[in-house]
Amino acid sequence: MNIGAESQGTAVAFAIEGELTIYRAAELKPVLLEAAAGEAPAVDLSQVTEFDSAGLQLLLVAAREAQREGRQLQLLAPSAPVREVLAMLDMEDRFTIVEGTAA
Repeated sequence: MNIGAESQGTAVAFAIEGELTIYRAAELKPVLLEAAAGEAPAVDLSQVTEFDSAGLQLLLVAAREAQREGRQLQLLAPSAPVREVLAMLDMEDRFTIVEGTAA
């Protein structure tokens, strides 16, 4: 259950490992808001093992904050659990999904 940052030149992609669920919402909200405030907001979700509606709400809040700054939050390489929930709720079009990670 790690949170890390990977450099992409001058931009930073925050990487979330483990759960992106209600159990980590309080911990992850400031991280996602920080990611959204970046020059090129991106979150690496390739190592997310569990994802629920609370995680989706956090991503929506972060995307909204990025949009307020005239930017789009990128979801880098969403894991199968993330993709499953996004597809089930027909939310894929709400995000910019990039297949590669920040590495």
